Amino acid sequence: MIGRPKSHLGLALISIFLIAASATPLSIAPTPPKPSVYDILTQFGLPRGLLPDSVKSYSLSENGEFVVSLEGSCYIQFDYLVYYEASITGTLKYGSITNLKGIEVQRFFLWFDVDEIKVDLPPSNSIYFLVGFINKKLDVQQFQTIRSCGKGVSVSCRDHSKQVLQLPDEVDEMQKLMAE
Repeated sequence: MIGRPKSHLGLALISIFLIAASATPLSIAPTPPKPSVYDILTQFGLPRGLLPDSVKSYSLSENGEFVVSLEGSCYIQFDYLVYYEASITGTLKYGSITNLKGIEVQRFFLWFDVDEIKVDLPPSNSIYFLVGFINKKLDVQQFQTIRSCGKGVSVSCRDHSKQVLQLPDEVDEMQKLMAE
């Protein structure tokens, strides 16, 4: 009978050891922080300053499709005044952004959607904004620095300039009615 208490003591020690071992957390490597959207741009060979400093969040899928959410719509003055909607979407590829939605550029009081942005490969001092069938070459240096968003032109002014584009069609209709 003297041997039995020792075996209970041995079982108790083994149980305590197993419980302690299972309670000890395994050392797991910490997950690296998500890179900023500006870091993603440079990983794809594009300048950091293509987007304003007001980015709230972004998502990027494996096929390159992305959504960038800004704190709100805004303007930045480069060689041209650029308008950013609160949500910007497109497809990121090395050296380019295609299927772009949410960025417009002003030229001669008119607003044009920017459909694509690309840089030369290998890199040069140029960046290209594709607006419809027009390919506008700009100095890439102006896009190296992340700029602050400004209110710039009010949205109502921007919308009125788009309405001016529609005005000639309405005038033509009125002239046709008056001619009859």
